[in-house]
Amino acid sequence: MPLIFVGGLIFGFGLGFSHMARPEVVLNFLQFEDFGLLFVMGGAAVVTAIAFGVIPRLFDRAPLTGDTYGRRLKSFDRNVLIGGAIFGIGWGLSGICPGAAYASLGVGNVTILWALAGMFVGAYIQGYWRSQRAESRTSTAGAD
Repeated sequence: MPLIFVGGLIFGFGLGFSHMARPEVVLNFLQFEDFGLLFVMGGAAVVTAIAFGVIPRLFDRAPLTGDTYGRRLKSFDRNVLIGGAIFGIGWGLSGICPGAAYASLGVGNVTILWALAGMFVGAYIQGYWRSQRAESRTSTAGAD
């Protein structure tokens, strides 16, 4: 657990240091006025690609959980499209994504609490909707 906490602190510090926890920076990127976020995201993608390629070759198990490494392929379906659209709309309106929202709060942006509240409400609604769908599927399957 301490390693996860330290990783989160490093991530949050990096977002704050690179000014990516400031909604105005993100909104300027989305309006094609400032491309700094592109370099931050590109750098993160390169580091992640290298880590995903190298770490499974160096270790046979995940250090925190002990699970074996494996690929989890997810289908590209309607839920992915809808979720991505909702995420993009929220990102464009608030200028912040979930990870950076906490870092933004850490650098003193208290108005981000509105965006965080929206994220929690959205997650709750999505969870409720999923549980209702699962219940309706099991009740119709049991009626057969």
